[in-house]
Amino acid sequence: MFRTIQNTGEGVYKEKGSKFYGYAYPCHSVEVIKEHLNRLRKENPGCVHVCYAYCLGSKKEDYRYSDDGEPSNSAGAPIYGQIKSFDLTNVLIAVVRYYGGTNLGVGGLINAYRTAAKEAFENANIIEDEDRETVELTFTYEAMPFVMNTVKASDCTILEQDFEESPKLILSVPVSNINLQIQLESIKGVHIQSVDD
Repeated sequence: MFRTIQNTGEGVYKEKGSKFYGYAYPCHSVEVIKEHLNRLRKENPGCVHVCYAYCLGSKKEDYRYSDDGEPSNSAGAPIYGQIKSFDLTNVLIAVVRYYGGTNLGVGGLINAYRTAAKEAFENANIIEDEDRETVELTFTYEAMPFVMNTVKASDCTILEQDFEESPKLILSVPVSNINLQIQLESIKGVHIQSVDD
């Protein structure tokens, strides 16, 4: 088990005209992290920096942080420090800075980025989670009611669904939930395969 966030959290910190907007996102892959960062840059064309930190995986070994042009260790490291302080993983926290015309100094920047990140985490819903496996389910229309009832009764998440030509679901299933796979495989017309790398 590990701690993560269930939803997006936002925070804001203002200092000497500069504004720091913190955004915390639940994330499971570097691809999703890049999508969030690219979107933030597009949505904030007037900002001067989008500094960030992320941590992925239950062992918390996959992490990175960026100062995005701010003085070394004045932004990314304090943001990452909040991930560690809240003991979270599978998260991205980005802080978008709008410059107010007055330099804050390294100490002022550290405080600003740390505070915006902290507030974003405080406004997110922190939950306990566990490692998950992504599986693809294909099934017949006849099996659909049984499949949907089984999925709804479990603690898995539907990531994608397609009911056009042949029904298909992509699910995120907790690794401890072996029973779900056994239940689904017992339904006639159901095929399951892992889509994890």
